[in-house]
Amino acid sequence: MIKVKLIDGCMKEIEEGSNGYSLAASISKKLAKEAIAAKINGKLVDLNHGLKNDDKVEIITADSEDGIEIIRHSTAHVMAQAVKRIYGNVKLAIGPTIKNGFYYDFDLDISLTQDDLKKIEDEMNKIINEDLKFKRDDVSKEEALKIMSEKGEYYKVELINALDESEKISLYEQGDFTDLCRGPHIPSTKFIKAFKLTSVAGAYWRGSEKNKMLQRIYGVAFSSKKELEKYLNMIEEAKKRDHRKLGRELKLFEIMDEGPGFPFFLPKGVILKNILIDYWRKLHNEAGYVEIETPIMLNKELWIRSGHWDHYKENMYTSMIDNKEFALKPMNCPGGMLVYKSEGHSYRDLPLRVGELGRVHRHEISGALHGLMRVRAFTQDDAHIFMLPEQIKSEILGVIKLIDEVYDTLGFKYNVELSTRPEDSMGSDEEWNMAERSLKEALDEGGLDYKINEGDGAFYGPKIDFHIEDSLGRSWQCGTIQLDFQLPQRFELEYIGSDGEKHRPIVIHRVIFGSIERFIGILIEHFAGKFPVWISPIQVKVLPISDSFMEYGHEVIDKLRKYGIRCEIDNRSEKIGYKIREARNERVPYMIIVGEKEKNHGNISLRSRDMGEEGSTSLEEFITRVLKEDQEKK
Repeated sequence: MIKVKLIDGCMKEIEEGSNGYSLAASISKKLAKEAIAAKINGKLVDLNHGLKNDDKVEIITADSEDGIEIIRHSTAHVMAQAVKRIYGNVKLAIGPTIKNGFYYDFDLDISLTQDDLKKIEDEMNKIINEDLKFKRDDVSKEEALKIMSEKGEYYKVELINALDESEKISLYEQGDFTDLCRGPHIPSTKFIKAFKLTSVAGAYWRGSEKNKMLQRIYGVAFSSKKELEKYLNMIEEAKKRDHRKLGRELKLFEIMDEGPGFPFFLPKGVILKNILIDYWRKLHNEAGYVEIETPIMLNKELWIRSGHWDHYKENMYTSMIDNKEFALKPMNCPGGMLVYKSEGHSYRDLPLRVGELGRVHRHEISGALHGLMRVRAFTQDDAHIFMLPEQIKSEILGVIKLIDEVYDTLGFKYNVELSTRPEDSMGSDEEWNMAERSLKEALDEGGLDYKINEGDGAFYGPKIDFHIEDSLGRSWQCGTIQLDFQLPQRFELEYIGSDGEKHRPIVIHRVIFGSIERFIGILIEHFAGKFPVWISPIQVKVLPISDSFMEYGHEVIDKLRKYGIRCEIDNRSEKIGYKIREARNERVPYMIIVGEKEKNHGNISLRSRDMGEEGSTSLEEFITRVLKEDQEKK
């Protein structure tokens, strides 16, 4: 007999030679039925993997995060098997999992279309019903090369050749299909309960345009049909909320052929943008920030000094000026360092909180551009906090408080990630360890739940990322706090300490919106264009019943504008029903209808977006209501 440690800390005695499945069966029949894999000493393995004495074991089921990843990976294999069965001479490339699903890249002679996906799905369902077992075979590199060469799978051969000679290579077989894969996989195809193929696209082998263009099939998979249906409904709702479509309908912005990736903001879009900026300025003024503005173009020497030239030059726009190379700034940080350096500082000046709504430019590839979500020019709501080492924790906590206030006001839940040192980092181990420890201590003291995102920090320091959740449950990374020991050294920033000596400040880089343009795109989709009163570009639309009451409509408009209420009048010679439908399509929070009765009594007839017909009321009462909603930022 041997003993293994379960996830709850209990020790379990089992027979020698047991595997994950027999352990699950010894715990309960239900668990044995639902088990799809195991995690042994922190490593995911197939359910039939043997157990040893003192192993720490967790049984993985379909409803867990690890479980659904394994199901998605196995579904990719089933899809590849189906494509091979249907089209015959197909060469396999790679088939990883992605968020909510998977994809597989194929080299085949015919061009697949959306119509082919149904045929592939049908074949996949046949394979699932065959209940084919996933069988793992660990072989030498030489044997793996022989097997894949005989099958004509030259993409797999290329992948195997890149592996270490001494490394055992795992192949997985289900029925008549064999694939190169590290695993693990579900016990058999019958464990796949809910999937759908979603699209087909082109993809270069290994992501390089120098290589052959392959065909990539995307799919999604979930642990149950209910979860799949929920996801597909969310996708349909997301299509209706697409910010590109709504942005055009609501006359907020346009992306034109003359400037791909460079959005044109229309009058109502500018109003929305300025409301967010005014709100940002008010909060930062209250939090003790000063605001600066730095040039959008600076010379190459600056970007070399900052480290951006070595790490980011392929994303920078450059130009020759007076025989010197200049670059449009992709980030505001170096300009902020120069502002600090422009005058002397004492320890009494710190912390110095410096904000900048800076216009930045990044050369994104055309295929990555997407409305306001991925653009080539945008405004970052940056701030740099210059501080003493003993102020790190309190300043980070202050930024967290500010971020929390903004997201709470806009109705966003959020989760937090701590991203640690990447491979291409600058600085010493000691500096990085101190920086990561400081961020962790601030998060712990702030009582925030967070997860560690290994190796995803900036090249100059670790960071805290804030992922907001929209009304459809989608996650968007917006706010970030980055701790930096490197730029102060590169720019030789100094302050005079209490000892009269020169010292180096520490810098926090942080944003809340991230990109204001992208944040507007998120807001459009989050609210489906039905913005709260306080950020609605037009808060009230006045609708005269006929031309006879246009003058009274303008009197109402004048009074609303006197109180700063954003409003407009529909002065077209259209029927009132048509005007109401148009205003509703524009998602205007309030509609004021004026006719003979309203003119004679000096009041208004009110309709609201949320309540519909509200009846007659005085203009003064309505103005008080709107101002209250605007102030409270409901």
